[in-house]
Amino acid sequence: QVPLVESGGGLVQPGGSLRLSCAASGFSVDSRAIIWFRQAPGKEREGVSCIEISDTNTRYADSVKGRFTISRDNGKNTVYLQMNSLKPEDTAVYYCAADYYCSAMAVTNRAGWGQGTQVIVSS
Repeated sequence: QVPLVESGGGLVQPGGSLRLSCAASGFSVDSRAIIWFRQAPGKEREGVSCIEISDTNTRYADSVKGRFTISRDNGKNTVYLQMNSLKPEDTAVYYCAADYYCSAMAVTNRAGWGQGTQVIVSS
């Protein structure tokens, strides 16, 4: 099975909201740092947010801080990214990855990316 499956993307207007899901199989999301990345058209992949084993340890890219919130539901073995006040600049394919520390949010050159989920913010 695919270890991480992203979902929840879609088309929204600026100012709208989406909640992305990162569902894990084969391991527990509370045993890893889970990181959200995104890649906008014509741009490099960038780290967006991360949650460590402790839910209190989270990180956000400056571009999304205050608008996005990462959380984890251990019972569902899923990590979420709540995205509010969406901007056209948030348009991208969003991916999640498992690592060990949220400092790895800066590590964008990875193998084994999933399909991601596409977010389009447009009027």
